[in-house]
Amino acid sequence: MKRLIVMLISLGLPMTAFAMGGMDMGHEPAIHLVRVEQLEVTQDNAQRWELQAWYGNDAHKLWLRSEGERRDGRLHEGDVEVLWNRPLSAFWSTQAGLRHDFGIEGPSREWAALGVQGLAPYWFEVEATAYVGTAGRTAARLRTHYDLRITQRLVLQPELEANVYGRRDAENGIGSGLSEGRMAIRLRYEIRRELAPYLGIVHTRRFGDTANMTNEDAGDTQLVAGLRFWF
Repeated sequence: MKRLIVMLISLGLPMTAFAMGGMDMGHEPAIHLVRVEQLEVTQDNAQRWELQAWYGNDAHKLWLRSEGERRDGRLHEGDVEVLWNRPLSAFWSTQAGLRHDFGIEGPSREWAALGVQGLAPYWFEVEATAYVGTAGRTAARLRTHYDLRITQRLVLQPELEANVYGRRDAENGIGSGLSEGRMAIRLRYEIRRELAPYLGIVHTRRFGDTANMTNEDAGDTQLVAGLRFWF
């Protein structure tokens, strides 16, 4: 943990960002949002989640992100990130903080995180984050999706995600370079804006050493059904 704190200081993140009492909200009231982007089950009965939550105002937000998967009644893999979010422009913000990986396949990993998120031209939502871990580990994640509104209630959402690692992590079955990519398309029906069931197709592919080290197929396509909601 001491090493990660040193990393955060070197990235320029004030450590008071993680103390709720140190949040300088000025005269703006603090608000919050919890948004479960994906809570779904696959055709082979695995369960996946992806969620975001934040607390703060337009100038400062404490941000939480998490995603992961359960199989056969046990946690397979997942991560959680705690980030300090500050606006960079009208449509973009910077984020810095910590990420913790967990699962049953290998030891947990901790990372310092630094990235940007926002709206690219043509309303693509983008998250790009770089990570620095202990023992010289580095990683990066790029995620983008787009909401295509077919009707007032029917929304088609294509999504792309790529994960890159700077060095081999044999204990967790991760190779260096491009490790995993995911393409998905989900069709949701908004009963209300904050409540929408969906159906979709998710294709996951592992590359290079990662594909060689895992006991799973390099490519996997799954039908999914789930619920998206926020409050």
